[in-house]
Amino acid sequence: MSEVKISAEPRTEFGKGGARRTRRAGLVPAVLYGHGEAPQHIALPAREFAAAIRKGGLNQIFTIDIVGNAAATLALPKAIQRDPIKDTYEHIDLLIVKKGEKIQVDVPVSLTGEAAKNTLITHEFTTVAVIADALNLPSEIEASLEGKEAGSTVTAGDLKLPEGVELAVEADHVLAYINAAQSTTTAAEDEAAAGESAEASAAAAE
Repeated sequence: MSEVKISAEPRTEFGKGGARRTRRAGLVPAVLYGHGEAPQHIALPAREFAAAIRKGGLNQIFTIDIVGNAAATLALPKAIQRDPIKDTYEHIDLLIVKKGEKIQVDVPVSLTGEAAKNTLITHEFTTVAVIADALNLPSEIEASLEGKEAGSTVTAGDLKLPEGVELAVEADHVLAYINAAQSTTTAAEDEAAAGESAEASAAAAE
């Protein structure tokens, strides 16, 4: 995953009123912190940020060019607040990262292949915590369901980890269960079958 360049401007207004005015201007309030540096309150272009997250996911690395700063800053979204009704970003916490640094992130898990017939997959977790280079974070990690029988599981140890990526959880950490599928017969079908059985028993008794 490559980093996305994005511009930002210092934010001087704080509180709910200041945040609302920032959002009305098409910007998202954010705070940039980490590596012992003083927190910087900034505003990011809402559309550009949203487009980058849609394409790269929540672990998208940004190169942030802040107006007035001599150098750009690498950062990772650490917490994102969204308005569930308007589907807009309310506030973003950005963690400063450095080239060559290893960080822990939650990465989506993708289950591939087909489990055995008459099974259902129950997802226990849809992400897994891993440690990876800040500038080489995987967008997702795969594990195979192929041929797995009812009663088996998919664990973190089953994941196909990319080179340079290591688990931040135990290998036996369960991600999904493979269960036997429930019978699809209806109550009416069950009643009819019971009736037929009773008739057959009666006929045999005669």
